[in-house]
Amino acid sequence: MQIGPYRLKNALVVAPMAGVTDRPFRQLCKRMGAGLAVSEMVSSNSLLWGSEKTRRRANHEGEVEPRTVQIAGADPRMMAEAARYNVDQGAQIIDINMGCPAKKVCNVMAGSALLQDEPLVSRILEAVVAAVSVPVTLKIRTGWDREHRNALSVARLAQNAGIQSLAIHGRTRACGYSGDAEYDTIRAVKSAVTIPVLANGDITSPQKAQAVLRQTGADGVMIGRAAQGRPWIFREIQHYLDTGTLLPPPGVLEIHQVLLMHLEDLYHFYGTELGMRVARKHISWYTRGLANSAHFRHTMNRLQSVEAQRQAVTAFFEGQAIHNPTLCYEENTALKDLAA
Repeated sequence: MQIGPYRLKNALVVAPMAGVTDRPFRQLCKRMGAGLAVSEMVSSNSLLWGSEKTRRRANHEGEVEPRTVQIAGADPRMMAEAARYNVDQGAQIIDINMGCPAKKVCNVMAGSALLQDEPLVSRILEAVVAAVSVPVTLKIRTGWDREHRNALSVARLAQNAGIQSLAIHGRTRACGYSGDAEYDTIRAVKSAVTIPVLANGDITSPQKAQAVLRQTGADGVMIGRAAQGRPWIFREIQHYLDTGTLLPPPGVLEIHQVLLMHLEDLYHFYGTELGMRVARKHISWYTRGLANSAHFRHTMNRLQSVEAQRQAVTAFFEGQAIHNPTLCYEENTALKDLAA
């Protein structure tokens, strides 16, 4: 898959997720087989650029290329400025957020709320593309609500504005994450444009990824929540697409090692105190559905030091190794209800 001058190693992309796709998570997913990972969204409000949170989101030190940053806002001029700022900070691809369904984003007419105003959509896309020399991509939903599905017309606006790839979450803003993803809508969009299209929504297994690619004709898939605590899903999908066979599920030792590596990256990136707090949700995701995990998470969330957190994780996985050395995630029913 090609985005501007960048030839991706595959067409498996990590979806932008607020509070999740920080640099440690993006790097981990790339090591585990993702061809591209999109950052947490950065506000177009320049007053926030000096905040510690925004500085971290704009930190790409040592990150595998290409480095993609998502920006969010509703004012064309401010979005153009945000694109330039992030390119100056090291972004090699700018992604525009017109897909987030969160109320705090939509209430300021950003994210998927923009789909209600196609002329504004066009002005934002044109302003951002004109502002930077790097490729600009776009993420959208199928529309604002079921009565106003306009992904097709927005996709044409995007192509005409110079957008170089389009990711579509197969639900409207009103649907949130409920109901089934609208793969037929994604297929219609793919048939109508020539730029690469990524399918997003409910892709939780290698088999589902292959089925979605066949149904939509999309150039690739974007994976979100299914990668939380399961970053190896990217290598599993690629192996299945290449061979038609499933990789064996990761064993206890590998999962333990991956989690410890992830934790150390979080401690280094955020500092020990904040890193320990951020790590809690990741530990919860890695251990969901496993024996005694609820009790473990309850205990772990009370720990107040990095060393105690490390020790608790090691003790938990040592216990898992005794009772279930293969730790087959295919049997983890919690994954079945995830939506990307």
